[in-house]
Amino acid sequence: LLIAAATTTFVRNHICLRNPQSRLDYLFADGSMVLGNAFLTASSIAQVLVDRRSGITIQHVELPVIWTAGFALLTLLSLRNLLRRPPTAKPGGTLLHASLCAPPFAGMAIATGIYFLLKEGHPSGLAIYMQKLAEHALLYLQVGLYVWVGMILARTRLAAMAFDVLRPWRLPPEVLAALVVAFAAFPTAYSGASGIFVMAAGPLLFMEMRRAGARPQLAIATTAMSGSLGVSISPCLLVVIIAAMNKELTTDQLYGWGWRVYALAAAGILLAALIVRFRQLKDIAPPKEAAPVSGRNLAALLPFVIIGALVVCFYTFGLGTKVNEHTAPTVLPVLLILFLWWDTRSQRRTLPEDAPADVPRPRTGRLLVEATAETSGHIGALLMLMGCSMCFGGIIERSEVMSLVGNDLGSPIVAMAICVVLKVIIGMLMDPYGAVILVSVTLAPVAYRSGIDPVHFWAMVLVSFELGYLTPPIGLNTLLSRRIVEMTEPELLLPQPGKSWLARHEGVLLNCTIMTVVLLCVAFLPFLWK
Repeated sequence: LLIAAATTTFVRNHICLRNPQSRLDYLFADGSMVLGNAFLTASSIAQVLVDRRSGITIQHVELPVIWTAGFALLTLLSLRNLLRRPPTAKPGGTLLHASLCAPPFAGMAIATGIYFLLKEGHPSGLAIYMQKLAEHALLYLQVGLYVWVGMILARTRLAAMAFDVLRPWRLPPEVLAALVVAFAAFPTAYSGASGIFVMAAGPLLFMEMRRAGARPQLAIATTAMSGSLGVSISPCLLVVIIAAMNKELTTDQLYGWGWRVYALAAAGILLAALIVRFRQLKDIAPPKEAAPVSGRNLAALLPFVIIGALVVCFYTFGLGTKVNEHTAPTVLPVLLILFLWWDTRSQRRTLPEDAPADVPRPRTGRLLVEATAETSGHIGALLMLMGCSMCFGGIIERSEVMSLVGNDLGSPIVAMAICVVLKVIIGMLMDPYGAVILVSVTLAPVAYRSGIDPVHFWAMVLVSFELGYLTPPIGLNTLLSRRIVEMTEPELLLPQPGKSWLARHEGVLLNCTIMTVVLLCVAFLPFLWK
């Protein structure tokens, strides 16, 4: 985490509401990181001093020192960035835009540090919550592996080849977007969280949607929502964590409900797309024309299917290891490296013998190094946000804000309505793993006492979180999709003269409307069967 965070800080790749452009933007961004990392460093030093004065034998005495040294390094790197703004920084800037450039992790660290220092007089509190990441070390290593898988996938032609199967049918952009969201749920289920999938595969989806003729806002909406339907289906790691922390339900029960939620949402999105573009359906290519081309393009994916089957058979029969939610983080990197090897080999083989020397010849090793280098920057941004989100959840828990809700919310329907609002707000502010921990120890027991079935409750929670990840002002998936646009077509984020407010914000409004309808169905329709 600390090495990746140092890399991310050095290259200025932290997640923020708006990428810095002016000198004032960089002043706010780098200044907030200096202050946030300084709070983490000071709190870690306080924790080391407390441990030494306590006289209690600590099992791993080196860990607090490593944390302190790591945060001190992050502080120095942030200070270096503050004093050395990039030459591309434009003069001027506005306070409103500059305030949006401060990374959320820095704001959470500052807020948590001030709370523990002034409210509780407990300067080491921030470090204690941050160091709890070590208690879930395997989880965050798996997050890193999933991001690596996504970066390797981005170096292959798999996404483009999958779009080639659909492209001959000349589907309306809305129908294509619905299919992309529905099919993207399956790789999301293996990536553990929708934000990870958007970060990894979002650039590919955005570019392919644009090539398919989708308008910019629809492409942005599809990218942001591409992972939203996969968090509740097997073998998503988030469900495993929920079941581990809540003995009232099992993964099989939640996965069973998850498939129903997926079917409801996918069918609803596709139906809405068909209704909106009903008149354009006549322009879809006839089967006699599209099927042969689509079939040939589908056949090009056959070698990847064979490689996948061989890898699964090797793990299952050769190593006696089932490929499931527990082993996927270590199996998928092997699988994607083999995919990359086959893809680069196929591309080199198709090059003509007389191809000029300056024509790029893809090499597996070079592409793998590039993917790993890019992964380190993304891991640092994501894990620092997750860690500080857990700290921010700690002050919500300690401040007993949740106690205002009460121990019994009365009617299950009223309790569900209150929980829906609270879960969406939590999803807007926290990462999924930290949010699950917070909800498990605060709102979940209250919901159970109010008569809400545990499986029903957590199915609603997962959809609520996804709506929160799409909802401004933070909305992690919306943030990640905007970063993708800024890297590919930044002019799309500029104000478009002559367009209405609805047209300018279609990407956000479309996703929020769809997920709100799905959430209301998941939250309240099951009561009709009781």
